[in-house]
Amino acid sequence: MLSIIFYIYTIVVCTLFLVLSAVALLLTFPFDKARRTVHELSRALVRIFFATPPLWRAKVEGLENVERGRSYVIVLNHRTMVDIPALYYVPLNFRWVSKREVFRMPFIGQYLLLHGDICIDRSRGSEAMEQLLREGRKWISRGVSVAIFPEGTRSKDGQIHRFKAGAFTLAKEAGVEILPVVMEGTATLVRPNGMCNWRNKLRIRVLPPVPVQRVVETDFRELSESVRDSMAAALAEIRKQ
Repeated sequence: MLSIIFYIYTIVVCTLFLVLSAVALLLTFPFDKARRTVHELSRALVRIFFATPPLWRAKVEGLENVERGRSYVIVLNHRTMVDIPALYYVPLNFRWVSKREVFRMPFIGQYLLLHGDICIDRSRGSEAMEQLLREGRKWISRGVSVAIFPEGTRSKDGQIHRFKAGAFTLAKEAGVEILPVVMEGTATLVRPNGMCNWRNKLRIRVLPPVPVQRVVETDFRELSESVRDSMAAALAEIRKQ
């Protein structure tokens, strides 16, 4: 019963913030090309969502590795749709790279459109890469970061698998640092029966960014494996705590 009430509450609050975000975009679009106002509204919504259940806990580590105002290519592990709002705990203005199917989902799709997130068609590999690079460079030029799930899909077993080239190619071409982020606890927020886990603990760890020089000079395979290994080690450490 409590889960149903919470779902209804979430729908009401998301609808309110969706309207506020649309109004904010209309009012600020001429002078806020980075859509910071819309992004900050989403950050406020996430805080409300995670703070409402009194026994939910969210712990964020490594924020000293984040330089506000700097653009990064953010890479993170992927288990569930909860990964998307959870990243808003990181104090950066970012755009998501997401498959077009997600843009059709209620609320999430509308929020992605308002944010100006990057929609790609994964069935068109070369076109998707071109769009990622074109729109990714555009947002980075405006001082915005770009967030990508480098595995390209959700991990079914919770481990971090081989990375695809998109995030690393964008970072190389745009000349920005790669910021690895690891999450644990997003997959246990909702139980298999659809009910909420009221004692869920969310852990987010921001790892040190990969310097631009290393991004530019290192071969994709070596760079991606190095980043994946560091993220996998951090995830294993979090799970032991």
